[in-house]
Amino acid sequence: MKEIVASFVAIIVLGVAANYALKEVGFSSSQKNSSEAVRLD
Repeated sequence: MKEIVASFVAIIVLGVAANYALKEVGFSSSQKNSSEAVRLD
């Protein structure tokens, strides 16, 4: 049971860290798919 809880915590921590890292680097889909001819609101 401890291993399952530890794996869930690890998945949550990795997900939050990946989300924060990608936002800081600028890899959001709106930034990648927009250009001067496309305006995303």
